[in-house]
Amino acid sequence: MKRTLRDVMVGAMTGVAAVGAGVLLPQPALGQEAPRPQAQPATPPSPAGPPVAPAAGQAPAQAPQLAIRRIVVEGNQRVEASTVQSYLLLRPGDIVEPERVDLSLKTLFATGLFADVQIGQRDADLVVRVVENPIVNRVIFEGLNALKEEDVEKEIQAKPRSVFTPARAQSDVQRIIEQYRRSGRFAATVTPQVRELEQNRVDLIFEIDEGPVTGVRNVNFIGNHAFSDRDLKEAVLTEESHWWKFFSKNDNYDPDRLEYDRELLRQYYTNRGYADFRIVSATAELTPDQKDFFITFTIDEGEKYEFGEVKVETELDKVPSELLRAVVPIRSGQMFEGELIEKSIDAMTFTAGTGGYANVDIRPRIDRNRETRKVDVTFEVNEGPRVFVERINIVGNTRTLDQVIRRELRVSEGDAFNRVLLDRSRSRIRSLGFFKNVEIAESEGSQPDRAVVDVKVEEDTTGELAFAAGFSSTDNFLFDVSVSERNLRGRGQFLRLRASTSSRRQQVETTSMNLPSRTSRPAPACGRAFRSQTRPVSV
Repeated sequence: MKRTLRDVMVGAMTGVAAVGAGVLLPQPALGQEAPRPQAQPATPPSPAGPPVAPAAGQAPAQAPQLAIRRIVVEGNQRVEASTVQSYLLLRPGDIVEPERVDLSLKTLFATGLFADVQIGQRDADLVVRVVENPIVNRVIFEGLNALKEEDVEKEIQAKPRSVFTPARAQSDVQRIIEQYRRSGRFAATVTPQVRELEQNRVDLIFEIDEGPVTGVRNVNFIGNHAFSDRDLKEAVLTEESHWWKFFSKNDNYDPDRLEYDRELLRQYYTNRGYADFRIVSATAELTPDQKDFFITFTIDEGEKYEFGEVKVETELDKVPSELLRAVVPIRSGQMFEGELIEKSIDAMTFTAGTGGYANVDIRPRIDRNRETRKVDVTFEVNEGPRVFVERINIVGNTRTLDQVIRRELRVSEGDAFNRVLLDRSRSRIRSLGFFKNVEIAESEGSQPDRAVVDVKVEEDTTGELAFAAGFSSTDNFLFDVSVSERNLRGRGQFLRLRASTSSRRQQVETTSMNLPSRTSRPAPACGRAFRSQTRPVSV
């Protein structure tokens, strides 16, 4: 039988109220609110055995306080008694104090293992009665179609053999709803259900109503004068929903995409001279029928600027400022473009790297003159701290061996970090012809002067099968077939088999080259073997 979380919570509260009068409940024992969470799934059983006498502060008449002789744990099924005792702040020989009982209750509830906890006294024994939370047997999704089940399972906390609590289940509901919102379904609803099983186990069922995809009815811009709404709509990624855009994934509302559109608008304006551009607000308003959103960007364009004076200040001995200024693609009087500043930094970094500086710190200082509408840029170039390559990770090579890629790298573990050499390494790996895409990125290492280099590749097809046919007056019909592999067994070896036949000639040819040596260093070699047979021509 399936029960909602509300039923589970009510059942738990009813079970607690039915406990016998001789049992010390957490609330009366301390005279304050119990730390037990409001929503607990399991219904505690009625107490068995002799009643428990009230703890300290609970008896109507004053009595001498006894030291705890032993601690007795009741009601536990999976959790060991020693585990329960380890969370208590009371030990045999201690005097029962309400404050320590209160803290012990809070500690036990905080573990998430128990639906209910009661602490009382029976003679000189301290009795701890617990009701364990059930264990999740299965997590079931009903109505899940738009999302992949494995993606949802990664997001939620509930797993088979994990402890079930209503609070965690409700948290998982919000996680699932958030996933649907990221996919453009803001009308999705998720209802958790609990199917109780024997041995204090439950099946957790999420009943999902995905609802329709929430589209974008209109994209509006307020404050734009230099560019039309149509121009700005082409600049952002979010599109308005129309019936003919059934292949587009950008016509549904996505808050992450909206944030990305803010950056796209900023780049659009700053690359067209508007250095003071800013976005006042970007809002998304849901329509009354909850089917679409109205997206509104409120912007302040500011004035249009030109580049003024451009200077390079450097303390590098081997690379003078004149050499660095020569590679800066900015000229005085040119329209201001924020993208040119980034290109200037990249160009100077490369130039400094070729001059022997593995790491440089380049900081642009921008001064706006609102009267002349000029932007003066000063690049401060200093030698950065020496950083060494701590580790090189190679990922994405499902066929090609690591050593084939590593022998093309111009840097190794322990070398000084150098972006120029990394760029050359990327070019060398691309020239192998084994990969569709090659990316090299760096990240922080275990220490400030360490860097981790990640080489990400995407394998490409390297095998070829070719057929050819022809006709000649000497050989009549000719047939040719060849099979080649440029990355044999992922070792970077080239192998080709070719066979041709005609009425008077048969030939088989094998060609192999680029065989790596045992040291994994390139050792170019070439071998060729062929067999040819020719029939004599009758005269």
